[in-house]
Amino acid sequence: MQAFVTGASGFIGTRLVRRLAAEGRRVIALDLATPLSPAPGIEVVVGDIRDPGPWKNALAGTDVLFHLAAALGASRLSGAAFLEINAGGTEAVLEAAREAGVGKTVHVSSAGVIGAVKPGAIADEDTLPNPRNDYDLSKLEAERIALDFARRGMEVFVARPGWVYGPGDRRTFKVIKAINDRRFALVAPDRGRQTPVFIDDLVDGLLLAAEKGRRGEIYHLTGDEVLTVRRMAGLIAEACGVPTPRLRIPVLPARLAAWALEKAFAPLGKEAPLNPSRLAFFLDPKALSNAKARRELGFRPKVDFRTGAARAVAWYREQGWL
Repeated sequence: MQAFVTGASGFIGTRLVRRLAAEGRRVIALDLATPLSPAPGIEVVVGDIRDPGPWKNALAGTDVLFHLAAALGASRLSGAAFLEINAGGTEAVLEAAREAGVGKTVHVSSAGVIGAVKPGAIADEDTLPNPRNDYDLSKLEAERIALDFARRGMEVFVARPGWVYGPGDRRTFKVIKAINDRRFALVAPDRGRQTPVFIDDLVDGLLLAAEKGRRGEIYHLTGDEVLTVRRMAGLIAEACGVPTPRLRIPVLPARLAAWALEKAFAPLGKEAPLNPSRLAFFLDPKALSNAKARRELGFRPKVDFRTGAARAVAWYREQGWL
């Protein structure tokens, strides 16, 4: 069996590639500028998803394509650039896959396409999307493109991960380090709600989607817990052996600070320590239901957040990050 993975050097992509190779699949690993090294069963290909010309021949014989490559939400890009990469790149990848006769495609989207879930609600796959920023808009457009290929007969499935975390994730590490260093502040009121998913559980879900997914369907791949940001911070603090963060910042000052910091860091081409996108983590409920994935794919997350946070913190300490 041959698998083709775009975005192969990212946090999710790296874990997926290793898992596929460990299961005996031949893996073609594509990324724009990859630090991945060839290993038994893994062929590394460098290329841009918007230009399949140099790498599309490598799709020949592919049984399953996992499309993860995307410009990330923290990128300093315009709305047009996000659309060009995330939507235009998806169209180019799927067209190349169609021409190559790829068997199945798992398109990895984002929970952000839902926007903010109503307080107390848990969004399923039928919840109407309501993206709130340029990144989320581009991911929703990429979803629409993927589903259009499915309507035209391709075996395409869409996966929306929850808040992904685990050893090696640099996004989670920023939160963990701030809590460990006692520099983490909550934004009041505590409206943010997440359904975190441990990286190994997410990879399980992606493999199940490739095996059992129904053409043109969307699947939420999340953990079973719906947690407030305060609860998540408390469990991370427990893993770090520090007190639960107590400092709270009112919403309005937090919004003003996020806006000002984003403007200040923009000329430097760097992401601000607090910006509207990061603030959404505290303010926007993004609780997703994994009931459909459990029912149709047999998806069963194994790692609760307390256990996963402890594993992540232990790994960061072993690597000297903390």
